[in-house]
Amino acid sequence: MSRRSLALVAAAAAILVFVPAALAARVHVRVEGKTQTIFGSTEPTLNVKANALDALDSASLAGEFFYHITTTSFGPYVDQIGRYPAGGSNGWIFKVNGVVPPVGADQVTVKDGDTVLWYWATFSGPAGPLTLEVETSIVRGKRCFFATGRNDAGRASRVRNVVFTLSGRRVSSATGVTCTRLGRYAVRVAKAGTVRSRVYSGR
Repeated sequence: MSRRSLALVAAAAAILVFVPAALAARVHVRVEGKTQTIFGSTEPTLNVKANALDALDSASLAGEFFYHITTTSFGPYVDQIGRYPAGGSNGWIFKVNGVVPPVGADQVTVKDGDTVLWYWATFSGPAGPLTLEVETSIVRGKRCFFATGRNDAGRASRVRNVVFTLSGRRVSSATGVTCTRLGRYAVRVAKAGTVRSRVYSGR
């Protein structure tokens, strides 16, 4: 092979090496376990190669936690994250931008700014548990936080009888709303039978 041919082969190999990195997306990733957050309580941004399954892999590398994939006739299936394997009516599912996609995680391409949430779910019917979010606004000179839940289709609704954690202080709320003086807070909300929210941090 000539020197020119060797140079062309080397250049082509370099392109193959660098293209995947160039195509990587910057994605917010969080993994919520059965009893606690496994990774990314604030939904940090990670470099994700291509899809929602890659997002889990990136989180696993960043957080040094275990996950396992089983190959099925429908494609790869995540049957364990952390200490808990799927079984019966329990298992691991994911949302992209608040919605459960109708296809496997390896088929859902992600792009810059997307949010991928993997979480432990217990199914009592055809739908999975609500995933909680914290919304905030200023009402009559106070900072108010609202508990919102999203269903599998991403539709949001107010959630009542929740527990907020405001900078380490637990506050129960029958209405799903709590208000306090203006300031900077780290806030999350939880309720039995739902998936806890990310940590909202800000004023």
